[in-house]
Amino acid sequence: MRIHIATDHAGLEFSTDLQRHLLEQGHEVIDHGPTEYDALDDYPAFCIRAAQAVVSDQTAGVTALGVVFGGSGNGEQIAANKVAGVRAALVWNLSTAELAREHNDANVIAIGARQHSVEEVFALVDRFVATPFSDEERHARRIAQVGAFERDGSLLNGPAPRVRS
Repeated sequence: MRIHIATDHAGLEFSTDLQRHLLEQGHEVIDHGPTEYDALDDYPAFCIRAAQAVVSDQTAGVTALGVVFGGSGNGEQIAANKVAGVRAALVWNLSTAELAREHNDANVIAIGARQHSVEEVFALVDRFVATPFSDEERHARRIAQVGAFERDGSLLNGPAPRVRS
């Protein structure tokens, strides 16, 4: 599988360790940066490029996923989710890593490098990569609703908001 990785300065060491781990497992790894430590770097471009590459690969029929790192993972998830076709999930334990794929067909995960040990990061990414989408109708339906909104702003199903006074 091809795995696209991006980070900010807080996740640089984890990114390097994870790349080595994934290569040892036989995955192809694409590093979208940064390549050197800079405490003032700006992560959005790195994460957006990784997310774009995941969508591009998947559109071309290449099996690909993405992993983005930051101190908390929040900003990196937000940046990745700005790319049409990306479903990026912030993961913090094995259950959230698994459910991101199983229920949401997430194609990118965000991890807080300051929140986990390198062994925990390996476990989160391994679980994410190994878990397939469930293909359950209810999950596919919900993903389609998000996709429709992303494409044209339409909201499928669901009740209109109620005003209470």
